[in-house]
Amino acid sequence: MSVNVSTRWREPLAVKVPQIAVLFWVLKVLTTAMGEAASDFLVSVNIALAAFVGAVGFGAAMWWQFRSRRYAAWTYWFAVAMVAVFGTMAADGLHVELGLPYAVTTIGYATALAVVFVLWRRSEGTLSIHSITTRRRETYYWLTVLATFALGTAVGDLTATTFKLGYFGSGLLFAAVIMVPAIGWWRLGFNPVFAFWFAYVITRPLGASFADWFAKPHWVGHGLGIGGGPVTVVSALAITGLVAYAAAQDRSRPGAHAQRARAEGRHQRRAWAPGDPAEAAD
Repeated sequence: MSVNVSTRWREPLAVKVPQIAVLFWVLKVLTTAMGEAASDFLVSVNIALAAFVGAVGFGAAMWWQFRSRRYAAWTYWFAVAMVAVFGTMAADGLHVELGLPYAVTTIGYATALAVVFVLWRRSEGTLSIHSITTRRRETYYWLTVLATFALGTAVGDLTATTFKLGYFGSGLLFAAVIMVPAIGWWRLGFNPVFAFWFAYVITRPLGASFADWFAKPHWVGHGLGIGGGPVTVVSALAITGLVAYAAAQDRSRPGAHAQRARAEGRHQRRAWAPGDPAEAAD
C-alpha cells in the first residue's frame, strides 16, 4: 500500500497549469476581485453560511482539480476562484474573529508562504510552475496559491485601513508595485520564477482593493457603495466569459497539450533549477 501511494505521489502528469500570458493575469486579477467581494457578501448574509460555502467550495474544487490529469480551463479556474473565496475568509477571520491586527496577519501569512517555498524548493529543486507535473508538486503549488491569497488579502487591508490609503489608493499602489516584476522580467533580467511569484502575490491585493473600492460604502475605505453582491455577479460573469474563451482556444488547438507535454519532458530531463535559461525561454 505504501509503495503504491508513494508511486502515485510521484506519478508523472500532463501539464496542470495554463500558459502564462495576458489572459492568465487578467483572469487572476478578476478571480481575486470576485473572491474578495463574494466572501464579504456571504459573511454579511450569514457567517455560518459563508464558512460552509467557502469550505465546501474549496474542498470540491481541490477534489476536481486533483482528479484531473492535465490542465483544463474550467477545472483550473474554478479551483482558483474557490481558493480566492476561502483564502479571503481565512485572512479576514483572523482579524475579525480573533482581533489580530492586519500587520500581525500579514507577517504570519508571509512567514507561512516562505515556509511553503522553502519546503517546495528543498523537495523538488525548483519553484517553477512549468514543473507542475506530479501530485506532490501540484500539492505544493496549491498550498502556495492559498498562502498568496491569504497574504494578499491581509496586505491589501493593511494598506487600505491601517495605513489609511483607502481602497482606491491601495489599488493604485499595487498597480504600480506590480510593474516592478513585469518590467524587471521584461527589461532587467529578473529571475523568471522570482518575477512570476512576485507578480502573483501582488495580483491579490490589486484585484481585492479595486473590488472593495466598488463594493464598500464610502465610510469604509472611501468605497463607492455598489455592494458585494453586484460586484461578485459582474466579476463572476466576466470570469465565466473569459474561461469559456480560454477553453474554446484549447479545443481549437488539439495538439497544444501534446506540445506542452513534450516541452515539460525536456525540462524534466535537463533537471534545471530556478533561473536556468530553459525557464526563461518558456
